[in-house]
This record gives sequence, C-alpha cells and structure tokens, in this order.
Amino acid sequence: MRRTEIDEAILSNVSTTWKKVALVVVKVANESGISFADEDDDFEVVAKHIEFLVGEGRLLAQGNLKNWRSSEICKSMGAQ
Repeated sequence: MRRTEIDEAILSNVSTTWKKVALVVVKVANESGISFADEDDDFEVVAKHIEFLVGEGRLLAQGNLKNWRSSEICKSMGAQ
C-alpha cells in the first residue's frame, strides 16, 4: 500500500462540496480496491490520510476530524 494510492482514492471521492468524513472513509476503505496491510484497520488508515491531506491544505475540513459522523471535508480550491 502506497500513500499516494490512498490519497488519490480519497481525493477522487471528494469534490468542492462538503461530504461527511464517515462516508468518504467507508467508501475508500470498502470500494477503492486498495490492498491494506492485514494488521491495519482500513478505516483508521483512510482517516489518517484524510488528516494528512487536510494538514497539507489539499482538503478543507469543518468539525473534529476524529468524529467522522459530525465532520466534513471538501477539496481545497488549490487542490488537483
């Protein structure tokens, strides 16, 4: 599993409109076709990558990202 694969899967499931973090986490973990390491929790891995992308300014966030059901993300206007 490469970081870029997960980041690309997240970014392809997010647009410039707000989406619940929980929806994106589940969709990427279950439908992306990415092979996660057996010892990792797929959902937690995706959530961590969302946090990285927010930290890099590639995604915008509102709410507490640790609380997936009540936080939202969208693409930053400067993101690809």
